[in-house]
Amino acid sequence: MKCIEDEIPFDVPDGWAWCRLHNIYNFIDYRGATPTKLSSGVPLITAKNVKSGYIDYSIDEYISEEEYQERQQRGISHKGDILFTTEAPLGNAALADIEKFSAGQRLITFQNYNAAEISLYNELFLYFILSNFFQDELHEKKTGTTVAGIKAAILKTLWIPVPPYNEQIKIAKAIRKYIQSIDEIANNVEDLTDVVSVAKNKILDLAIRGKLIPQNNNEPASVLLQRIRSEKEELIKQGKLKRDKKESIIYKGDDNSYYEKISDGTISCIDADLPFEIPYSWAWERLRNLFIINPKNNADDNTPVSFIPMALLEDGFSGNYTYEKKLWKECKKGFTHFAVGDVCFAKISPCFENRKSAYFKELSNNMGSGTTELYVLRRYTNDIMGEYLLSFLKSEYFISRGNNTFSGVVGQQRVDKEIMLDTFIPIPPSQEQLRINNILGKLFSELKNIEDSIK
Repeated sequence: MKCIEDEIPFDVPDGWAWCRLHNIYNFIDYRGATPTKLSSGVPLITAKNVKSGYIDYSIDEYISEEEYQERQQRGISHKGDILFTTEAPLGNAALADIEKFSAGQRLITFQNYNAAEISLYNELFLYFILSNFFQDELHEKKTGTTVAGIKAAILKTLWIPVPPYNEQIKIAKAIRKYIQSIDEIANNVEDLTDVVSVAKNKILDLAIRGKLIPQNNNEPASVLLQRIRSEKEELIKQGKLKRDKKESIIYKGDDNSYYEKISDGTISCIDADLPFEIPYSWAWERLRNLFIINPKNNADDNTPVSFIPMALLEDGFSGNYTYEKKLWKECKKGFTHFAVGDVCFAKISPCFENRKSAYFKELSNNMGSGTTELYVLRRYTNDIMGEYLLSFLKSEYFISRGNNTFSGVVGQQRVDKEIMLDTFIPIPPSQEQLRINNILGKLFSELKNIEDSIK
């Protein structure tokens, strides 16, 4: 005999006891030849099937009745036994829940000795085995680096607390109840998260339709569009910009219909092409007419700039991003350029659908470069606010339009550039954009508080 006071992991209530695992369970560890697997027969449960707390039968393998009988001579696993994975993965456990099966590779069956003086309620000991305490103990004693595992001889010596039998049943029932409640909460959280996402979509939809806030007597959007066109013409005259052969002018006629005049002078009514109605003081325009697409930057080679791979653009509605710092000479070639004030969106699936888009408000030395899987929109003037443009790019209308344009091989599909540049964007007056941005900021802040509270 020896004193084991220093080995006991922690104090347990009166009436409880500490045991080594092999003191309360018989270990059945089948290590015969690899069985012949069939498409039907006796179910073969292996480590691939045993998850944390349940058995996944979507991986279905079987053995013959003859092989089952031969394996049973080396150890019989029963319904209600604990099945434990010794590696790949290490530490999963579940109760056997079918009458007839055979335990396969990388599994040990923990089976009651059925001695009169030992009463075990396996459901509770399954919870103990899956607990952080036991899993930590397990991983402290594991072997192997590439594939972590534990030897049966070591596993047998691990400590486990044993309450009186009646108390085992009460504790197991309480844990089961709490787990059910946690699962319900988790499901509710998922439902609430979906509701918040739907709310964000609806809010953006109302915003770009001019229905989020009451309309005021603003300077009409046609005035700011004229300023943008004037600035664009000046850049063309200076040779800093080439004229887009597909550019056009959209205007509202005396009959309140919308018309589009293209570069060859052709005029056509586009009422049937417009996706929805907008307020009287707003205007429609195509993206290609409002922005420089994928502009280029110029800087000294040793200028520190921001570098943004796709992973640093946040999914969802936030528009958040982070960046690395590099010298301009390291990232000026072979990458997409952008600067403070630009707005970008991903062109590759699934990043596009996941709303990887951003308004660049802060960059190292006000410029940067990054993943080539971006379209960057640079404004001619500040008449179209970056925040409003980003809200439009994250709207369900824009995302749905892009989803219908994907082309390319699976895994490398991209939205069609020309179709996206031809997208109609509703333009509010400047003051209206400001009010929309302010109310969106408040509403999305409240929704973020809700999201944070339910996580």
